[in-house]
Amino acid sequence: MRFATWSSGGTVRGGVVSDAGLHALPEGTTVLDVVRAGLPAALEVGSEALRGPAVPVDSVRLLPPLQAPTVRDFVAFEEHVEGVRKAVDGVTGVVDEWYQAPTFYFTNPYALVGAHDDVAVPPGSQRFDFEIEVGVVVGRDGASLTPEEARGHVFGYTVLNDWSARDLQAREMRVNLGPAKGKDSATTLGPWLVTADELEPYRDGEGFLALEMRVSVNGEEIGQDLLSNMGWPFEELIAYASRGTEVRAGDVLGSGTCGNGGCLAELWGTRGEAAPPPLRPGDVVEMTVEGIGTIRNRVVEGVELPPVRPARPRPRARTRTA
Repeated sequence: MRFATWSSGGTVRGGVVSDAGLHALPEGTTVLDVVRAGLPAALEVGSEALRGPAVPVDSVRLLPPLQAPTVRDFVAFEEHVEGVRKAVDGVTGVVDEWYQAPTFYFTNPYALVGAHDDVAVPPGSQRFDFEIEVGVVVGRDGASLTPEEARGHVFGYTVLNDWSARDLQAREMRVNLGPAKGKDSATTLGPWLVTADELEPYRDGEGFLALEMRVSVNGEEIGQDLLSNMGWPFEELIAYASRGTEVRAGDVLGSGTCGNGGCLAELWGTRGEAAPPPLRPGDVVEMTVEGIGTIRNRVVEGVELPPVRPARPRPRARTRTA
């Protein structure tokens, strides 16, 4: 089943997607509410919604499928790490620590955008980039889960574009903290949330989802990969995220960017030049993940702000002065 959230005439509704269009959930019920109720209950309420009238998809504005309380983004594709490290840090290869355990950062849940929304260039950035990923949505609360337990905590999946200001990111990560503003401006989720049962036929013999991922800019294909090239399956990412703490229903965990052109920075690193060039206003980025759907966002001008003031000379006073 596919769940969506949309806006029409100033009203926001959650609902279920069919070939006929969008079928609203009971008024006041959000997709996050449905996720928190658990997958069996969600399928039941979704089946009931499908009996109602349908609204054409192209007559509404698609919003992120759910308002995620938290968004963790992992870096689970070895090929991506290799290329981006060269582009951002100027160093070849993958650090040994990447292989030892999954790594993630928390991104901004207030910056989630819909499948067809415009995306503004972050203030001060000249090297704007995309990242094609798949996001898994947690369907049950849990703490210190095993990977086997975590599989039962998967509600479903959505396409995720982790928009990235590479120049801001490069400065931040040289401080050994980040990314921060390099990843803070926008994350696309959509077009809908596909329940886990729909994608089980794509699972390979090692437990990975062998979904084809494609990304294009202005109609020209830039990258293509399989989601099954991840270093860890989603169950292990959820288990790691819950290690010594908890995950809650509605949390989103990104797979990290696929390889083979899943972002521009990977290509800049492997080619040694900014080709294709950074994103500019007017560019249209389209991403398709097999079994889930397509998101398409246009890049637009961002706000112009004064330069950030540098730190003052470091004081060394140990007592107050008059």
